[in-house]
Amino acid sequence: MSQLHKSGEDYLEAILFIEEQKGRVKSVDIANFLGVSKPSVNKALTILQEMGYVSKPSYGEVTITQEGRKKAKTVAVKHVALTRLLTEVLGVSADTAEKDACKIEHDISEETTQKLIEFLQTLGEK
Repeated sequence: MSQLHKSGEDYLEAILFIEEQKGRVKSVDIANFLGVSKPSVNKALTILQEMGYVSKPSYGEVTITQEGRKKAKTVAVKHVALTRLLTEVLGVSADTAEKDACKIEHDISEETTQKLIEFLQTLGEK
């Protein structure tokens, strides 16, 4: 499987979130969530489908594959952990923390993510 770019990770994370909220995902939902055009969504979905992360008939609902779900959850865990670090530890505003976490989540290593999660767990224990 070829390398997934940051925008692809954002699409997968959005698909997972929308699925969890609505139970189904349509292209228009993704466009609204990400603030992009429907043609942009269709292009991204074509690439994600070729990579094996989603399934989408010409018209209808978008389905995330097992591999896509795994990747989306990895990104989502990083996003949540980073947002918590920025807001709870550093005191960054929620809006700024969301935006910054979205930028950082793509580049942070698995090792650092694991250490961050462990650190945040110790905060919850106090």
